[in-house]
Amino acid sequence: MSTLRAPDVVVMGASAGGVSALQQLLGALPATWSIPVLVVLHLPRDRPSRIAELLDPGCALPVREAEDKQPLEPGTVTFAPPDYHLLVEDRSTVALSVDEPVMFSRPAIDPLFESAAAAFGEGVLAILLTGASSDGSQGVAAVRAAGGQAWLQCPDEAKASLMPASALKLAGADAVLTLSLICDRLKDFT
Repeated sequence: MSTLRAPDVVVMGASAGGVSALQQLLGALPATWSIPVLVVLHLPRDRPSRIAELLDPGCALPVREAEDKQPLEPGTVTFAPPDYHLLVEDRSTVALSVDEPVMFSRPAIDPLFESAAAAFGEGVLAILLTGASSDGSQGVAAVRAAGGQAWLQCPDEAKASLMPASALKLAGADAVLTLSLICDRLKDFT
C-alpha cells in the first residue's frame, strides 16, 4: 500500500449526527498534528454555537470558532460560526461570508470545500460525514476535480446516510470509510 501524502489542509462537513462523529474524529487527532482543520457543522442561525466549547476538552488540538480574515493555523481546529459560511480565502487566511444559504444552511459545507479546492487544489483532504441533506456533494466534486482527496463516512454507519450517499452518487470518493478507519488514516499524517 502506498503512503498517503499529507494534505495541506483538511476540511470536514457534517450535519445530523455530526457532533458525535466529530467528537470521535477530532478526539483521535494527536497533539503532534500539524495540519489546519476547518469544519462546517450545520447549526441553527439564530443562536450562539457552543460547539468549540463542547469539543475542545476532548481534543488534543485547540478548537475555536472562526473569525473573519484570521490566519489558517497549523494544528488548530476551526469551526464555522452560526449564520456564516466559512471560506478559505487563500492559502493562509480564512474568510466569513453572509452569501445566501446553500440548501437552507449557512454555514454550508459546499462553500468551504469549493473554496479549499480553489486555494489548495491537490493539497485538500475533504471528509464528509453524516447528514440529512445533499450539502457537500458539489464540494466533494470540486475537491476531486482539483486533484484533492475526498473521504466519505460509510453511509451504512452514518446516523443520517443522505449526505455521504449523495456525494458518493454525484462525485464518487477516494475512500468510503467507517469513522474508526478515518481516525486510523488521519493518524498516518502525523
